[in-house]
Amino acid sequence: MSVDTPTKPTAPAETAPRPNMMARVGSALGAQAMQIVLVWLAIIAIFAVLSPDAFFDPNNFRNIAISVSILAVLGVGTTFIIITGGIDLSMGSVLVFSGVVSSMAMGNVGEGQGWLSALVGIIVALTSGLAWGTLNGFLVAKAKVPAMIVTLGTFGAALGLAQVLTGGIDRRDVPDVLVDTVGFGDVFGIPTLVIVASLIVIAGIILLKRSRFGLHTAAVGSNAEACRRVGINVDRQLIKVYALAGGLAGLAGLLNLTFFRSTTIAGHSLTNLDVIAGVVIGGTSLFGGIGTVFGTVIGLLIPATLRNGFVILGVQPYWQQVVVGAFLVAAVYSDQLRRASSSRGGGGRPNLFHRLFNSKRKDS
Repeated sequence: MSVDTPTKPTAPAETAPRPNMMARVGSALGAQAMQIVLVWLAIIAIFAVLSPDAFFDPNNFRNIAISVSILAVLGVGTTFIIITGGIDLSMGSVLVFSGVVSSMAMGNVGEGQGWLSALVGIIVALTSGLAWGTLNGFLVAKAKVPAMIVTLGTFGAALGLAQVLTGGIDRRDVPDVLVDTVGFGDVFGIPTLVIVASLIVIAGIILLKRSRFGLHTAAVGSNAEACRRVGINVDRQLIKVYALAGGLAGLAGLLNLTFFRSTTIAGHSLTNLDVIAGVVIGGTSLFGGIGTVFGTVIGLLIPATLRNGFVILGVQPYWQQVVVGAFLVAAVYSDQLRRASSSRGGGGRPNLFHRLFNSKRKDS
């Protein structure tokens, strides 16, 4: 005869405490993108204290936004390329070449044709940029030439061909309707250039973070060999990424043409360095696999805000390059520290490939 012994009731499982608001804010502040935003806001605060009237003039912020718009269009494509572990030194020359052939095409159609001439110019600019980007991607992916060498070569080739076509003289064949609506137009007080750049940035964010194309881009930059083993066509992905960047450089060439009403052949020798610096300052790793389009925009705003504030304060322009260079070195050093910490703690790469495997599993 057995006697039932009372069993001790089990205590209900404790639920993990929900993070409070301060913890959430701390987590957000720890994010790299938020850190970059805080740096930018700190720069704004410093200039606001030193020169509040001039710096906080609405027209001043409008000028900063316009100055960043064309670079932001280039920055979106460059972000994708650097995430793959590549580099593009040709974007400034592709911008110039696209503007030149677009201006020539619109000149042949005739400025009096209005929107017909503008439509031809838009198509020619995008097509020429896409062609240069595809060439870069093919040489990098199929010919296995290092990206730095390929894009350095196309940097010289695109600029040289632009000078051959124009004799080194800027062209100004752009219809007034395109200048008035895009170059100097606005919608509800917001410059059209800023609106176009914002749309490209939003599309870039969605493409990078919410699409298979973006997932494959980051995976290729993290480990190209692992991507090949799970069935990703790495070569085709690289060609697509460089083609995308080329097409955006063509669009930037058109925007540049409508804003300056000139091809500005000699004005973009350092554009590629400015954009790469902004992308890296914004947190995109030169080693590939990590980056955000939003960070790129803030990374471009930081040097633009610095230059603007220095001009207001009357600081010599030479110091602008010194400060931007210091930011660039600090950003790369920070990236190295982050990568070292990630490798010791397991990093975020396994999560990326977990998503990749799930994506391939759904396809099958």
